[in-house]
Amino acid sequence: MLVNGVWQENWQPVQNKDEKGRFIRQTSSFRNWITPDGSPGITGEGGFKAEADRYHLYVAYICPWASRTLMARALKGLEDIISVSVVNPKLTDQGWQFGGFNGSDSDDLNGATYLHELYTQVTPEFTGRATVPVLWDKKTQTIVSNESADIVRMFNTAFVDIKSIGPDLVPKELASEIDATNEYIYSDLNNGVYQAGFASTQEAYEEAFVKVFTALDSLEERLADGREFLFGDVLTESDIRLFVTLIRFDVAYNGLFKCNRNRIKDMPKLQDYMHRILAIEGIQGTVNIEHIKAGYYSIKALNPTGIVPVGPEL
Repeated sequence: MLVNGVWQENWQPVQNKDEKGRFIRQTSSFRNWITPDGSPGITGEGGFKAEADRYHLYVAYICPWASRTLMARALKGLEDIISVSVVNPKLTDQGWQFGGFNGSDSDDLNGATYLHELYTQVTPEFTGRATVPVLWDKKTQTIVSNESADIVRMFNTAFVDIKSIGPDLVPKELASEIDATNEYIYSDLNNGVYQAGFASTQEAYEEAFVKVFTALDSLEERLADGREFLFGDVLTESDIRLFVTLIRFDVAYNGLFKCNRNRIKDMPKLQDYMHRILAIEGIQGTVNIEHIKAGYYSIKALNPTGIVPVGPEL
């Protein structure tokens, strides 16, 4: 991580842990908002007005949080309005790096070699971890946000006066239910698999394992009535959150993170649901299995040899 703007040590996946060895995720550092008129959003300061070709997204295909923002960008038809750079999926001793892997980009915008250089470009004394996604303002040369939940929401609403297509990902009549479902999916599944994979005690691992599969069983049952998405026939933000974990489960979490009771392939309702979302126009372009496998299996703390498994068949 960076401490007072200086990179301190080799990259470590465990950001923090409690007294029982439970993995604790870092909170995001930049929480500003893009709005139609540039007024302040829910958090942060104002001044970030929705404009075509003003903003740039830095992402990693390996990262489910970054992939949420890619999905929202595709679903809302913002590909020609918001440009993207994809980092190398293999985690280096200095974290995310640009270029050097098939399908990854150099940083033509800022000329950085490592993502953490963008953080210190904005805040020279920055202390914290340099994470993706990063939503960058090309006009003021700063980071708008590195919080994926906020970025998804601003993509849903901020650019409607410039380009308005795709589903409303948070319909007003479902907003409270979506918020509750999002929190459940995050705590028990999105972050639950990481709590299992990065647990440092048996107790913490088993606690997370139970939480993950209880959530998957509940979601399998929820889809058993034939509904297309979590809230019926309307695709919402909750579906984005669930999809990014499902698509990584069999290729990474099942093996590397020891979430091995069963695969998503063995849960027919969730498997079909995952494929329905994957078939939506634009979504397949947000998924790169080669990057996902290469990235997760490059985590030295979990896979010291760096060997990437050939399987599973998909």
